[in-house]
Amino acid sequence: MLNVIIVAVDGTKFSQQIVGTLASLKISAQGKVILSHVIPPPDDLAAADRPHNPEILSIAEAEEVLAAYKTQLPYTCTVEVVTGDPAIELVRLAHIYRADLIIMGNRGLTGLKRIIEGSVSSQVLTEAPCSVLVVKATSS
Repeated sequence: MLNVIIVAVDGTKFSQQIVGTLASLKISAQGKVILSHVIPPPDDLAAADRPHNPEILSIAEAEEVLAAYKTQLPYTCTVEVVTGDPAIELVRLAHIYRADLIIMGNRGLTGLKRIIEGSVSSQVLTEAPCSVLVVKATSS
């Protein structure tokens, strides 16, 4: 039985599928879900006048998205919005909350792009102190 689950979401449509995965799990009656979003650090090499990545949520936007998911879930939920390297921060949250499971998606990077950018899910799988469920996007 699962007691503490960290669910990593990024505000995309795929996040709903990740949160929906909770329905298929056996979570204890006292179970706790940590809805988390990691805001990547700003690129030190980016020019100040260059537009920011529109896919990256602000802290307020992330809190709003997580609060909306929180109202949909029948579990005790906590919202965590942190800034830093996504893999490192998810592993850190798993240690802090003594998580039984991390649920996250993957970006589906392949080839050279995966080598250059790295895979957050691969790093979390390697370093997490608990099990990790990587949800693959369904085609729709």
